[in-house]
Amino acid sequence: MIEEEQFMNRSKFSKLIETQVLEKKLGYIDAVVEAQVLEKKLGYIDAVVEACEITNIDPQDVKKFISPIIKEKIEAEARKLNFLPKQNELLFE
Repeated sequence: MIEEEQFMNRSKFSKLIETQVLEKKLGYIDAVVEAQVLEKKLGYIDAVVEACEITNIDPQDVKKFISPIIKEKIEAEARKLNFLPKQNELLFE
């Protein structure tokens, strides 16, 4: 029963990745990251770590495989969590 449930979840996850790759023309790693964000409600930093585990990529090497959009989302999340210094913001009134 548990194995069947895991297979169903894995199959659903695989379909989600395949759909994202085909529809959005994302790279495979980007699709795995986005699927982790959508399915498991993870932040982008955690989703990249999960994607590294799923695809057996060393987290230090993943930078060259992810798109600039994902990199920007990671940077924004890191700033929000105070992992990076805040940038000056322009306020328009």
